[in-house]
Amino acid sequence: MPSTLPTVLTRKIQKSGYYPAFVTDVLDIALAGETVLAHLVHGETTFDVETIRRHLSVVVLTDSRLVFVHADDHGGDEEHGDQAHGIATSEAVPLDAVRSVMITHVTPAPERYRAGSLGRELTLTIGWGAVSRVDLEPASCGDPQCEADHGFTGSLTGDDLSLRISADAEGDRALSDAIEFARTLSAMTAGRR
Repeated sequence: MPSTLPTVLTRKIQKSGYYPAFVTDVLDIALAGETVLAHLVHGETTFDVETIRRHLSVVVLTDSRLVFVHADDHGGDEEHGDQAHGIATSEAVPLDAVRSVMITHVTPAPERYRAGSLGRELTLTIGWGAVSRVDLEPASCGDPQCEADHGFTGSLTGDDLSLRISADAEGDRALSDAIEFARTLSAMTAGRR
C-alpha cells in the first residue's frame, strides 16, 4: 500500500537516514488514514562506552490525536542477540488527553537577546499521564541542629515525551520546525479539557 503521509514529512524522514521505509510504514499504520496537520522529525545519536545508537522521533498532529513514533537500534547485546534490530514503537494519544505542553527556550547572552530570535535551543516536553518521574530528597525541618529523620519530600513530574532541539547541533531549520510544531501543538491543546 502506498503511504498516505505528506510528501514533506516523508522527505524529512528519508533525510534522517534512519530506516526511512520502516519508520514511514510504522507511522502510516499509526495514523490510520488521518490527515497530518503538523509534524516534527527529530534524530538523535547517543554514545556509550562500546556502542553508538541512533534514535528517531516523529511526532504528528491530526485533528484529534498526537501520534508519536520512536525508532531506535538494538542488537549486539544479551537481550537482542548479535544481529542488529531496528525497533519502532508508535503511540496515539487523543488531544484532549494531553495534560501539558512545556516549551523551554535557551538563549546565550540573554542581555543581547533580540526580540523574535527565540534563542538557540528548545526542549519540548509533552505530558499525557502515561509516564511520570518521581524526584525524591530527604526532608528537613529547617533546624540545622536537628538530626531527626523527617522522611522524604519530592515531586511527581509528567514526562511522557521530551525532545531537545539545538540549532548549534542540528541547524536553524530544525529549531524553526520545532518552534512551529510547539506553537501548533499549544494552540490545538488549549482549552480542550
